[in-house]
Amino acid sequence: METATLVWGLIFSSIGIGYFIYGRKQSNLVARWCGLALILFPYLVTDTLAMVAVGAALMLTPRFIEL
Repeated sequence: METATLVWGLIFSSIGIGYFIYGRKQSNLVARWCGLALILFPYLVTDTLAMVAVGAALMLTPRFIEL
């Protein structure tokens, strides 16, 4: 495994924990589920560029979708 993949996975998982806690406290389902996805998706995506693209998309999703 590359070092960049590990570092990006750590960054996105850390941000995901923040999204999940925020979504739980604010009862925001989109932020909660995006946080959970940010925590788990680095285990499934192994390409660094794809990881950055998926992570950025998941981070922007709560900004544009509100339930």
